[in-house]
Amino acid sequence: MCFYRRRHEEFKKFFSQEDGVVFYNDVCSVMEVICHECNIDQWRLFIGPSKVCWKVVLLHNGKRYPSVALVHATKKKGSYESLKRLLGKIKYDEFKWKLCGDLKVVALLLGMLIGYTKYCCLLCEWESWDKKNYCVNKLWSKRTSLTQGDQNVVNPPLVLSEKIFLPHLHIKLGLMKNFMKGVDKTGCGLHYVRNKVPNVSDAKIKEGI
Repeated sequence: MCFYRRRHEEFKKFFSQEDGVVFYNDVCSVMEVICHECNIDQWRLFIGPSKVCWKVVLLHNGKRYPSVALVHATKKKGSYESLKRLLGKIKYDEFKWKLCGDLKVVALLLGMLIGYTKYCCLLCEWESWDKKNYCVNKLWSKRTSLTQGDQNVVNPPLVLSEKIFLPHLHIKLGLMKNFMKGVDKTGCGLHYVRNKVPNVSDAKIKEGI
């Protein structure tokens, strides 16, 4: 019991606080204290925003070690400038971990517009507004660069696109959404889903939501 009351004191010297942001000021030293290997290739950075705070966590690729929380920021808007300051505090340019996060975070990291934009993919020049070829065209030109002012890129990228891990959950949800849009609206398959999710309105079904 006495150990758990004071276990945080060993890590106090590694924490800093500025403008409502609490972060580790020396990642390598922290790794040594908790007996983790400070190998950049074995860790990936997860960035998770919410309505009230930002969280930045190191995740081990092989899941051999528990996660290491690097940043907790309260009352920070989910904006490009906020994310730029957070990466600066943990000295991302020095470590250059690979990153993962939801699609909003990926867009902010690459300096792209967030929301229902025309060119929202970081890999290709897929046009989300091209309803005629939305689910027909399977081959789209590869996005070769992230040039500021071109194809919904409004800010200089904070990281290289090669460092981004695509979020698996959003890929699965996107595939399921497109699958449901292609299902026969009068068939037994959609009728089964309607029974499982009775709160979905006819208007949402009509619009393919």
